[in-house]
Parts: sequence; structure tokens; C-alpha cells
Amino acid sequence: MFGLDAFHLARIQFAFTVSFHIIFPAITIGLASFLAILEGLWLKTKQSSYLTLYQFWIKIFAVNFGMGVVSGLVMAYQFGTNWSGFSQFAGSITGPMLTYEVLTAFFLEAGFLGIMLFGWNKVGRKLHFFATCMVALGTLISTFWILSSNSWMQTPQGFAIENGIVVPIDWFNIIFNPSFPYRLLHMSIAAFLASALFIAACAAWLLLKGRDTAPVRKMLSMALWMILIIAPIQAFVGDAHGLNTLEYQPAKIAAIEGHWDNSTKGATPLILFGIPDMEEEKTKYALEIPYLGSLILTHSLDKQIPALSSFPPEDRPNSTIIFWSFRIMAGLGMLMICLGILGVILRKKKRIYTSPLFLRFTLLMGPSGLIALLAGWFTTEIGRQPWVVYGLQRTKDAVSAHGDVQMSLSLLVFILVYFSVFGIGYFYMMHLVKKGPIEAHSLAQAVSILVEKQGDK
Repeated sequence: MFGLDAFHLARIQFAFTVSFHIIFPAITIGLASFLAILEGLWLKTKQSSYLTLYQFWIKIFAVNFGMGVVSGLVMAYQFGTNWSGFSQFAGSITGPMLTYEVLTAFFLEAGFLGIMLFGWNKVGRKLHFFATCMVALGTLISTFWILSSNSWMQTPQGFAIENGIVVPIDWFNIIFNPSFPYRLLHMSIAAFLASALFIAACAAWLLLKGRDTAPVRKMLSMALWMILIIAPIQAFVGDAHGLNTLEYQPAKIAAIEGHWDNSTKGATPLILFGIPDMEEEKTKYALEIPYLGSLILTHSLDKQIPALSSFPPEDRPNSTIIFWSFRIMAGLGMLMICLGILGVILRKKKRIYTSPLFLRFTLLMGPSGLIALLAGWFTTEIGRQPWVVYGLQRTKDAVSAHGDVQMSLSLLVFILVYFSVFGIGYFYMMHLVKKGPIEAHSLAQAVSILVEKQGDK
């Protein structure tokens, strides 16, 4: 297919499936916590708007959760079918971690999801709230194990290699490897941001359509407060993550910065825009800001960051891709901070719900969280290349022995099935979003009456 061999087709297939999959857990993580907050506020304040919003968003959560489970199962099977070399080499570490994720997170989510979705008139309000909290906790535990496994592939620790196979020695160092805390925080905040932007965009669309109701206003207000708080925090976490990456994966940082040469003395400039050329070993048409690269990455004005030319050609990540994917992520992050600040300004002027320009901007920013998340994921994963386990196993040694035709056909089937199945799920989810929470108002009142009759249990 397109002149690519089985190795590159296998990489494209995994990138395609993981890109589809990562969208659903990100929204699930954020919505689960949002639902727990909504139900908690309803129990505390007895305001029907919170229950109305809960009943509205739980439908979208259920659809999103189902698509995430299905896409995750398909992705997991590829470790055995397309990446058997990796499974044989590092399966003694990644296998148990994925098992822990199923035993601690997936079972917790599955066990309480039924109560959360269908238990309103069957259990008391406190038990139902507990179920919602457990589902939210399950999504965070799942994030913990998945990020720990992936972080170990980035910064492997606590192992020995015997007979060409990784053997776990210290599980504490394996789980809490050097990049794990930064990656866990960065990914978790990214999921909350993506969900908050999605919720804010939904509210903005409804307000632009004239659906100016108390639940819609509350939805927009809560989402904008969340964006205002966590978007700047994400910038600080990203900075710390960058310093950690510079220490353990300097080639990735050099490729992200498009920085090739350290022959001249002095601080490293920050290249804002340019076109990295892997063959000519330079970044063409570079627009630079002197000293800023060193200031951001080393927090000094005299230290240089590693140059990509100092690494062997076979060990260099593809700077052409991750140079731009990183800038897409960072640029959207700046726009998110601007959105939060604009929200505060218009809130003080009492125009946050009535400014058409601001609402259109909020609507346009709706998918930005997911786009930034994908761009960040591409930066992390492509920046790790040519290693599948950094410094230990090259990606070319991890792939299964499939033919070009086999991989071409399977990739084509994946594309057709994913776009048809998940496309239908996406349009159904958007249909629910467009209906808005007003239609759920009478249901919320009915549930409220039922719960009131039951009393505390």
C-alpha cells in the first residue's frame, strides 16, 4: 500500500487505532469526574439544574465509554498480532501492568457503571453517588496503569535482561519510573481540559441557538472556571515534563526544537517556525528568538541544549513531524489560557453568556483539547523512535513477520470499519449534544421525586 513495507504499515495501523482510541478515554476521564461533581452539588444544594445536567451528560458518557472499551480491546490485540517481538521482549513487564489495569480499574468501572446508569429508582441517593465516584476513580486508576506502562517504555528502570528478555527486578522503580509522574499529570490534565472545552463548546452552541437556560449557563460557567484553573497549570507541568525529557531523552528535545548545531558558543535560540530537513541536517527558513531556547529548556542564558547532529543518524527521531506537532499542542495551549482569561473578563462585565464573538470562539475551541492531546501524543511517541523501549529495543526488532499484502489489507479493513462504526457512534453522540439538557429537565424532576420518596439509604 502506497509503496510502504509491512513494518511501516504496522506502525501506521497502530498509530491509527491508538489515535481513535485515545479520544474516548480522554473524554471519559473528564466526564466521569464532571458527573461526580454534578451529582455531589445536586445532593448538597438540591438545585435541579445540576441533576438536569447530570441526566444530560450521562447519556453522552455512556456512548463514549462504550466506544472507548471497544477501540481499546482492538488496540490491545495488536501487541500480539503485529508486535510479537515487543511482547516477547518486554511482556513480563507490560503484561502485568495491563492486567493490573483490568483488575483494579476496568472491573471497578464495570461493577459500578450499571448502578450509575440504571440505578436511580433502585438504590438510594448516597449509594448512587458512591457508584458515580467509583466510576470516576476507575477512570483515573486506568490512566495510572496505562501511563505507567507507556512511561516505562520511555524511561525503563528496575529490570534486568536475561537471555535477550526483560526480567522485572524492582516493581516500585518499574511503576514509578523517572518520566511517569510528569506524564501522568500531563495526560490527566489534558483529559480534563479536553472535556471542559467539549462541555463549554456544547453550551456555547446552545446559547448561540437561543437556548439560554439555567442549566446551559451553569454548564458554560463550570467549564470556563475549569479551563481558567487548569490550563495555566498544564503549562507549568509541561515545562517540568520538558526538563525531564531533556535529561532522559535529549534526542527527542533536539528534534522537537529543530536544533542541529552547537558549533557556535552561546545560548540556544528558540526556533518558532521552520522546516526541519532530515537529509540536509538543518532547519530551513528558521524564525528564531535568541537565548529563549536555553531559557525555557535549561532555565539559564548560557547553557546549550543537545544538537540533533550529535546523535547518530539511525538514532534520530523525525524532527519534521514532531517539530510541528509540538507547536500545534503548545499553540492550542496558549489559546486555551486566553479563553479562560477572556471568560473572567466577560464574566465581570456580565456578558459571558451574551457575547456572540466569545461564544463563537468558545465553540471553535471545542475540539482543540483533543487536537492538542493527539499532537502531544504524536510528539511523545514519534519522538521515542527509533526505539520501542528506549535504548533497549528498536522498533524494527519488535514487529511481527507479516507480509506487505497482509498488512495492507488489515489496515484497509481497520480504516473502513473504524470510520463506519465509530463514525456512527460519533454522530449519535453529537445528536445527543444538539438536543441539549432542556429536554432532560422533566426527567430530572421525575428522578428527583423518586429519590426524595426513597429518602437516604
